[in-house]
Amino acid sequence: MDKDEKKLNRVTFIIRSILILGLIVLWEIAARAKWYNPFFTSYPTEIIADLVSFIKSGDLAYHTVITLKEAFLGLLFGSVIGVLLGVLFGQFVTLGKIFTPILTAINGIPQLTLAPVYVLWFGLGLTSKVFLAGLMVFFCVFFSTYNAIKNTEQKLIESAHMLGAGSIQTLWHVVLPYCMPWILSGIRSGVGACMVGAIIGEYMGASGGFGWMVTYATSFFMIRRVMSCIFILLLVGMILNWILDFAERKLLRWKVNTKLSMEISKH
Repeated sequence: MDKDEKKLNRVTFIIRSILILGLIVLWEIAARAKWYNPFFTSYPTEIIADLVSFIKSGDLAYHTVITLKEAFLGLLFGSVIGVLLGVLFGQFVTLGKIFTPILTAINGIPQLTLAPVYVLWFGLGLTSKVFLAGLMVFFCVFFSTYNAIKNTEQKLIESAHMLGAGSIQTLWHVVLPYCMPWILSGIRSGVGACMVGAIIGEYMGASGGFGWMVTYATSFFMIRRVMSCIFILLLVGMILNWILDFAERKLLRWKVNTKLSMEISKH
């Protein structure tokens, strides 16, 4: 990363921070001045006070562990199975032609409508939430991987074979690195999907987690607690995306970023 890019990153960070802080201040002023009814959205200082009590009571840690456990297990299983099947179907064309249309049809069914069925199959415990989260992640990762494998440039594979590489070596050292940007893109989409899956599963039935807490707080019109949960989920999403950005920089050090001006810069 050169000096110009570092300077640009600092400037964008400062501008972004000012915009976010300005929106928060405007929100607080609008609520205090009664420009609208704050009952429906609460306001920042009240949410901060609720977060403090949420932390002190120990409830925040309890519900965070439940939701993140469901989401991370779903992300892990969904990503691993998605990559493996994407590579398998991409390499064996007949398998891809048989099963991909079936998976596409299943993916077209809104998972929210099937959530009660998963609860019926696996119960109200951890399994149903992990299954739902993992299934939503799987479709994101599978289709990204499968399409990337299918669209790998044939010249790269031919060049690897000409240099003496076997099929497994070509897959590991050529095809997978070439497809990694698309695989990581699928996993990035899966990060949001796993959280959605876990929350939906908790809506259907649970004894803890942010989905359960939001349902409970809404039933008692505790809007500040709902907004506190939303803030925590937003923070978790930002942290996970930062981790993915870090992983992408390490795994894709060879990649260059292109611009419409035809300039290129090191990733």
